[in-house]
Amino acid sequence: MIRKLKSGEYRLYSRKVDPNTHKRRNLGTFKTREQAEKHEREVQFFKRHG
Repeated sequence: MIRKLKSGEYRLYSRKVDPNTHKRRNLGTFKTREQAEKHEREVQFFKRHG
């Protein structure tokens, strides 16, 4: 899931909440939404093919 930060950047968070911290894991911060969406697709791919 992608959220826009106040700085104007986009951050990719895990879909599930981390049981240890009770927050979503930060999976990377990107300048544009396109970059964040591309990385999200890569993450989903490696979950299945890693």
